[in-house]
Amino acid sequence: MKRRFEGRTDTGLMRAVNQDCFDWDSDGRFFIVADGMGGHAGGQEASKIATNTISEYLKTHWNADIDSETLLKQAVEQANEKILEDQQAHPERAEMGTTVVAVIFRNEQCWCVHVGDSRLYLWRDQQLNALTEDHTWVAWALKSGSLSKEEAEVHPWRHVLSQCLGRQELYSIDIDLINVQLGDRLLLCSDGLTGEVSERSIAAYLDKKNTCEQAVTQLIETAKENGGSDNITVIVIEEGEQAESEGDNSDPDTVSSQF
Repeated sequence: MKRRFEGRTDTGLMRAVNQDCFDWDSDGRFFIVADGMGGHAGGQEASKIATNTISEYLKTHWNADIDSETLLKQAVEQANEKILEDQQAHPERAEMGTTVVAVIFRNEQCWCVHVGDSRLYLWRDQQLNALTEDHTWVAWALKSGSLSKEEAEVHPWRHVLSQCLGRQELYSIDIDLINVQLGDRLLLCSDGLTGEVSERSIAAYLDKKNTCEQAVTQLIETAKENGGSDNITVIVIEEGEQAESEGDNSDPDTVSSQF
C-alpha cells in the first residue's frame, strides 16, 4: 500500500508571524501539526519545540519494544516537559503553549494523538468525519448540551482551550486507534482552517477529483478568502495503491511526498 501526502502552512492575512508548525517522517510513518500561542516568540517556539521533540522521540523509539499508544503518550509528555523547561529558562515565554495533533502508521496500525483544538478528520466515500474532539470550553458545553451547535459556532470563547502543551496540569492526552482503509484520506489541520472553512466545504475539496496537493492549496486559499484571520496549516494523507508523485515544490512551507 502506497501513501501519498502533501502539507503546507500559511501565515494567513491578519497575523504578522506564523505560530503554526508541522513535520513528518520522510518515509510517511508519522505526521504532526502544532498551533502555538502566547505571543509571537512564545507561540513560534512552543509549536517548534513540540513538533521537533515528538518527531525526534518517535524516530529514536520507533523500534523499541513498546506499544504505539505508550509511544505516543511518552512523546507528547516529553514535548510538554521540554516546553516547561524552556518557559523556566526564558520567563518572557512563560505563557506560551501549543496544541498538537499527530498520526503514526506503525505495525500495520494507525494511531492518533491530540491535545487542544487542532483536528484530525477522516474522509471516506464522500463523507467527512472528525476523529478528534476539541479541548475547549465550548466543545465541552456543546457536548453537555449547554450550547447549541449554532451558539457554539459564534461563541466568544470558542477558541479558549481547556488544555494545551506547556502546562503543568496536562491531565488528558487523547490517543485513539484509527481504522484507515485503501482510498481513505486523513486531514490534519490547525484551527486557522476550521475557523474559516465549513466541514461541508472541506469534504468537497478532499474529493478524489483533487490530488492531495490541489486539496491542500484549495483549502488554504479558501480559508484566506474567507478572512484568513489565523495561521493555517494543512496536511492531507491518502492511502492508495496507485499513488504517484505530485511533483516538487520549491516553497519551504509546502512539501509533498509519497512512499
